[in-house]
Amino acid sequence: MKPYYWESQHGNFGDDLNLWLWDFLLPGFRDVHPETLLVGVGTVLNRVLLPEDGKKLVIGSGFGYGSLPDMSNADDWDIRSVRGPLTAGKVGIAEEFGVIDPAVMVADMPEFQGLGKVHRRSFVPHWESASAGVWPAVCDVVGLNYIDPRGEAKDVIRQIAHSELIVAESMHGAILADAFRVPWIAVTTSESINSFKWNDWAQTLGVSYRPRHVPVSTRAEARMKGARFWGREFDARDPQPEDPNQRAIDGETLVAIREPRQTSLRTAAKQLLAAPSAFALWQASRAEPQLSRDTALNSRKQRFLEVIEGVRRDYL
Repeated sequence: MKPYYWESQHGNFGDDLNLWLWDFLLPGFRDVHPETLLVGVGTVLNRVLLPEDGKKLVIGSGFGYGSLPDMSNADDWDIRSVRGPLTAGKVGIAEEFGVIDPAVMVADMPEFQGLGKVHRRSFVPHWESASAGVWPAVCDVVGLNYIDPRGEAKDVIRQIAHSELIVAESMHGAILADAFRVPWIAVTTSESINSFKWNDWAQTLGVSYRPRHVPVSTRAEARMKGARFWGREFDARDPQPEDPNQRAIDGETLVAIREPRQTSLRTAAKQLLAAPSAFALWQASRAEPQLSRDTALNSRKQRFLEVIEGVRRDYL
């Protein structure tokens, strides 16, 4: 069996953790059923992302972008659980199949136990914001630890666990924070952030998605997202492609990605232009955080382990 994950061209820890999480949850799964694709963590129930042929075993995946694949053939699709009730409704299965995002199980792995607190407050942007914005500089201004979601997945997760509070534009930043019992605050920089997938997960734990708005930090970020920057409106590409890797990234953004070094004068200028972002992010970091109830999280994790036990019985 082979795990599927969506591979961002720039890196995204919430998808990359598929490379090792399933070895913890289903030891030996790689050695059986070579014809089966394990479709796990991520918003990947998308006709463009998944192959049409071959059997797919779905454990905790979500819908949120593009259109669903044709999942009518039971010989090709074994759906054991999905991320939440909204995905279950889209797929046309009972709400009880919307168990939880499997990423919460990372907190049970031995290597992530006993992690002490190092950072008082941390910010985890969406990977698109990290690619086009100047969020490390913004975080320096307002005293937040910056966590790059494009970093090595285990390092990103440890930084989340090491934090006393997480400000998250990245959904998996909030999911992992909640799993490690770290209070979190949701923010959003534009309408390009997918609220469907956030609400899908939130409803499984009885929390709510009420993101605080933080302006984009650069013109390149505004162009990428179709947002406003210093009074100027930028048009988003419409419609957006179903594969997130095909989203338009303009030349200015590519320069920022490929040439991260900046002169001190240019850095100072960008920090000045990002002042509204800094103020809003500072305000957000002082807002009332959320955290699901221990009983809600433990109940969902137990239901997910029952799903895993069924997969183990039938496949291993």
